Amino acid sequence: MRQKLMALSAVTAVSALMLAGCAAPAANEGSGELVFDVPDVPMLEALGEPEGSVDIIAWSGFVEPAWADTFTEETGCVVNRKVAGTSDEMVQLMRTGDYDLVSASGDASLRLIVGGDVAPINRDLLPNFGDDIVPGMQGQLYDTINGKVYGVPIGRGANILQYNTEVVTETPESWDIVWEADSPYAGQITAYDAPIYIADAAVYLMYHQPELGIQNPYALDETQLAAAVDLLKQQNAIVAEYWADPVAQITSFLGGTTVAGTSWEVLRKFTEDTEKFGGTLPIEGSTGWSDAWMISSESDAPNCAYLWMDYTSSAEVNGAIAMNFGMAPANGAFCELNDEAAAHCEQFNALNEEYFENVWYWTTPIEQCIDGRTEVQCTSFQDWTNAWATIKG
Repeated sequence: MRQKLMALSAVTAVSALMLAGCAAPAANEGSGELVFDVPDVPMLEALGEPEGSVDIIAWSGFVEPAWADTFTEETGCVVNRKVAGTSDEMVQLMRTGDYDLVSASGDASLRLIVGGDVAPINRDLLPNFGDDIVPGMQGQLYDTINGKVYGVPIGRGANILQYNTEVVTETPESWDIVWEADSPYAGQITAYDAPIYIADAAVYLMYHQPELGIQNPYALDETQLAAAVDLLKQQNAIVAEYWADPVAQITSFLGGTTVAGTSWEVLRKFTEDTEKFGGTLPIEGSTGWSDAWMISSESDAPNCAYLWMDYTSSAEVNGAIAMNFGMAPANGAFCELNDEAAAHCEQFNALNEEYFENVWYWTTPIEQCIDGRTEVQCTSFQDWTNAWATIKG
């Protein structure tokens, strides 16, 4: 088990914030008629000769020899991988101009697009970016701005409610057991340790306090943010542990310190006891994450970069990445390859769009309200960061 936990720590060095946005009213709708002021960066019009190498920033587990070596053999492009531990690190590295590609999460992607750090994607150069890419991972705010596609989907997942079935004997229908002061499991709750967790409070308030008018958990005006912060401060009194390191979260559940709280399906799987530790998506819905390849606007190897994005969008390779990392693949055709693939897709709800309709993918809060409001200014990620510092004391 210790070895598996160490491997998980490497694979999920994603105590970082992850992906993507959505526009009201449904959690998975795209950016609609919203218009963002972004730099006019040209996209590649046609493929040329491969440059011989490609420099990639990625989450651990996304670029591995099992498929990278084959890519090099097929294309002549040597893959140079830089593993990043946070989205902030990815943004900083991409802005050096030293890298060609990044496996961006939503809290990074919008910053990269608005900053002119990434270029639009020419889908005509990506045969594998076709009809087999699941509908819920196309046209989202995290990768499609002003009608232009900036990201090639990799995979997605939901932030589920995990619980110890020996203590929480009935499947919870609501997130109330981790938010309300009178929770029977007070003092045994775990919560995600990052400013983006404010969105989880917003999701809960959307359902239970509709009078606040929250239409998108990443588009909070000052009043709405204050309400979310109040809820988080209330929760703080019943939290046993906050987690950013996935290994710490697993250890907390296995050791009995916590019995309910935010998790990922892959973390529940790594407890090696999915009977004891249940997982559910409550009636309020949840936040979630989705990742996409993005190409640098200053790439020195755009041809190798496009070849990599297409190669990793194939059913076989995209599925290998999804299984290695522990997420739903973007290419739905993977689910039909064999029994192992089908079982993985079932566990991670890969083809269940109804499931993901209730998931609000992580995205960076910005002052322009992404729910379409223009009469107010929304709070930024810096505002959320400042607020988070007051929540934990």
